[in-house]
This record gives sequence, C-alpha cells and structure tokens, in this order.
Amino acid sequence: MVNRAPADGPDAPAVRTVLGDIAPAALGICDAHDHLFLRSPQLPGQELDDAEAATAELSAFRAAGGAAVIQWTPYGMGRRAAELPRLARESGVRIVAATGLHQAAHYSPELLARVRADLAGLFVTELTEGIGGTGPRAGMIKVAGGFHGLDRHARHTMAAAAEAQRATGAAIGVHLELGTGALDVLDLLCGALEVPPDRVILGHLNRSPDLVVHRTAAETGAYLAFDGPSRAHHATDWRLPEALAALADAGSGDRILLGGDTTTAGARSVNGGPGMPYLLRRHRERLEIALGADLVTQFLTANPARAFAADWAGAPGGSR
Repeated sequence: MVNRAPADGPDAPAVRTVLGDIAPAALGICDAHDHLFLRSPQLPGQELDDAEAATAELSAFRAAGGAAVIQWTPYGMGRRAAELPRLARESGVRIVAATGLHQAAHYSPELLARVRADLAGLFVTELTEGIGGTGPRAGMIKVAGGFHGLDRHARHTMAAAAEAQRATGAAIGVHLELGTGALDVLDLLCGALEVPPDRVILGHLNRSPDLVVHRTAAETGAYLAFDGPSRAHHATDWRLPEALAALADAGSGDRILLGGDTTTAGARSVNGGPGMPYLLRRHRERLEIALGADLVTQFLTANPARAFAADWAGAPGGSR
C-alpha cells in the first residue's frame, strides 16, 4: 500500500485514509460517524461482520452521492481493518479508520488488562505504523464518556488519547452516552489534558438536545457531531433542525458534522433498515428544507474536511 502525500505538499494538513493521506478538499461528501464493521457483547446477534454487506452498503452510499465514511470502530471491536483498503478501492468511497478504546463494558476484562499499561503507545502505533502492525493506518482516535459523567476507565482512556494526539496530531472523537457529559469531556480533554479544542469531536449530541450545552461546547472550538438519525428509540430526532439552526445563528455552523452511526446489522439498508444512504436521502432533504442547501452541504463537506485533517507527526517517512 502506498501512502501518498497530499496534493498541497508533504507538510500540509491531510486526512489519513486507509489508502493513504489525502488533501482535505478531496474528502468530499462525508458521513462523519459510521461503522462498516462492529462487534460488542452489548449488541449480541447484531454484529456488523459481513464484508459483502459492508460492500453493498458502501455502494448504496456512493449511489446516494456519498464520497467518504469515517469508521469510528475502535480497537478490539471487530474493525476488520485488513478489509478496509479493498472496500475503499472497490467502492470508490474514501474510508478513515479509528484507533482508540470504547467504554469498558464492550470488552473482556482480560483484553483491558492486556492493553491498559500502554494505551497511548497502542494508539500512536496504529496511527503512524498501521493497525495490527501491517494494516492500514488509523486516521482518528475514538474514546467514550459515560452517562452524565466520566468513570475511571474513561479518564484513563482519554489521558492516553491526549498523549497520542500530542504525538501525532490526530483528532479525538468522543462517544457521549446518550449525548450527555459534553462539558465534562471538554473540561478533561481540553482543560486538564490540554488538547486543542479543534482536535475534539463530540459525538451523539442529537440524543440530548440541550441547546445551551451545544452552544457552550461549540464556542470552545470543538466539533459537534449529530449522528444516528432515524432510530426508533431516539425521540429527539425531530428537534435536530432547531438545534442546528440555533448553532448556525450563533455563528457556529462551521463546527457541525453529520453522520449515520449504523451499529447493528438490522439497521443496514441492505437488510431493510435506513443504513448509510439515509443520511444523504431523507435526512439531508429534511435538513435542507429547514436550513438551506448551502449550509447542509457545509456540514457534509468543508466541516469534516477540517475536523479530520491533521498536521501529522510521528509517521515514518516515505511510503509503505
């Protein structure tokens, strides 16, 4: 696999895809938070582990106008990283993979005991050398908070993510449980751990439509991801246009990202669910009616291009 420098030169910011680094402007229409592969004891029987289904889902996303997918599946949750370059080549969709660690409930105690001693080293290796030592390089770090708080595991994981961010420049994406705890996360990552706010992406904010928290988080310079539309148990979806309009009116339209966050096999469009194409069909259409096409296009293109680009450091020179 060849990792080519972005078109603007080797020292320019780049988005790290599974096929190599690209100029941010080349990312295109982006699903800023989704999953092609995912496995967790918290979702028994709904694993995303079918490569053919992933291929079909990417093809459907591409047919809907999509150009890039950020897969937030972190370490130890069935990323199938070795499959991602082939899927990217065959579908024509750019894919960014993640390193990082989710909540403790998603792992066995044995796995956590094995990796906790040098989490930062693991993250840096996967960002700069490759996942599994020989696979594609990750292009972001995924961590997770808890419901309205941060437990010991979350604090340990975020400290490791901050160390890896300083070493590489990578963005840190944060799962917010039911959209809560955003300000606690920012206090830790950007306060105590001194991560630049524009290197932090807060996920799932649509699940807690607290407009004051949204505005406060955006004013720090962090990115806000509104992802997972169309889920039956998310009773807050109808408030999304209001939340996005409030942020845009406050001057924070450049901090907003949109994603699909497909986490179960039954949610895939190829299995009769909304899947990845829904983001660019019904969801985009609905937001454009409320907010205007230009603003929604910014959410899907210019904003993720900035959010996931990095001044990459710590990477070996040349191609591999």
